[in-house]
Amino acid sequence: MAPGLIGPTQSVVLYDSGEELGDKDMSLWQTAEKKKPIAYEPGRTAVESYDKIDEHEDLRPSFPNLHWDPLVEVPYHDKGIHGDPQFRNLLASATDVVDYNPKIGTEIHGVNLAKLTDAQKNDLARLISVRGVVFFRDQTDLDIDAQRQLGAYFGKLHKHATTAVPRRAGLEDVHVVFTDFNAKDQRAVFSPTFLWHSDVTYEIQPPSYTSLKVINGPPRGGGGDTLWSSQYGAYDLLSKPMQQYLEGLNALHSAHMQADGSRAAGRPLRRDPVVTEHPLVRTHPVTGWKSLFFNPGFVTGIVGIPKAESDTIIRYLNEITSTTQEIHVRYQWQKNDVAFWDNRICNHSASYGFTGHRRHAVRVAVQAERPVFDPAGKSQEEELNARLALPNVDKDGTRQSNYND
Repeated sequence: MAPGLIGPTQSVVLYDSGEELGDKDMSLWQTAEKKKPIAYEPGRTAVESYDKIDEHEDLRPSFPNLHWDPLVEVPYHDKGIHGDPQFRNLLASATDVVDYNPKIGTEIHGVNLAKLTDAQKNDLARLISVRGVVFFRDQTDLDIDAQRQLGAYFGKLHKHATTAVPRRAGLEDVHVVFTDFNAKDQRAVFSPTFLWHSDVTYEIQPPSYTSLKVINGPPRGGGGDTLWSSQYGAYDLLSKPMQQYLEGLNALHSAHMQADGSRAAGRPLRRDPVVTEHPLVRTHPVTGWKSLFFNPGFVTGIVGIPKAESDTIIRYLNEITSTTQEIHVRYQWQKNDVAFWDNRICNHSASYGFTGHRRHAVRVAVQAERPVFDPAGKSQEEELNARLALPNVDKDGTRQSNYND
């Protein structure tokens, strides 16, 4: 069309090449023109304002000056034993379920944790025993009272000796995670490997089923993710001779470093620190699978062997725990999300880099059985490979290979 034939109210839109847009392309261009532009600044997310009254003021952290007697062994019966192996009760109300990877981590949609039947709770325990950690989005109905009630179904709730508890009285069995806008970044204080831990493994009955609900946190992309590492998977990475060697050893788990940190901060110790000996490999009462029972945060030595040997094994297990990607899962939190994990078979680690954002969460943990090793236990990987007709992993590290990814 000649330019002189276009009326005064018309205009021609051209591609960069100079070619005129067709009618369809013109429509798309006009729609884009009307669309509000996306505000984006790389590496930065909007900080939520908390100038208004905090509806969770009663769950802010406090450090009451209390002192409790040492823990004594209490009976524990794992409810996961009664769960349906196909989890049909739990999944009856689910709208979607997806595994993050073959080794660890599952996300379920459509299930309201505040309204589970006992049969669904049993299935939940069994699923967590199998998958290590299970995630539930947007659990607005699960307030702290419902969270404690759900935890208490599985066993006696654990009271932490040093960390923050809510300001509201009567919630001393709730652990508070709270980082405000002006908090110092902790990355310089801990090595990344050391941050991996399983909660309070120095107790005589370390926790099993543990729930963490994020009340407020950075928006998507703002940091503050949590990572979990499968101890089933860590055990299965070892050669048969190494598995057999470690199965005969015990490790020392110490509360003293945690206690020293509380003293240095001027905070009370609600229970005296302890050092407890546990087997380095344990057997799970629900699945019958063997797992490492080791973590960089609390294990200080291995009993009955020279220190140089102990230190070498600890460094090796630290590396497996913290650097083996296929036994890891990483979760990006949103408000009111809940993670439910089995502390007996998982290590986990916080991640930093969310300075400027508030991160507020509450955790409830259940005292489990005293760790035991059963030589009749099985390998998770070998059992699942047999069930799914998959080949077992060749652990011969001298064979020829070519990294190709």
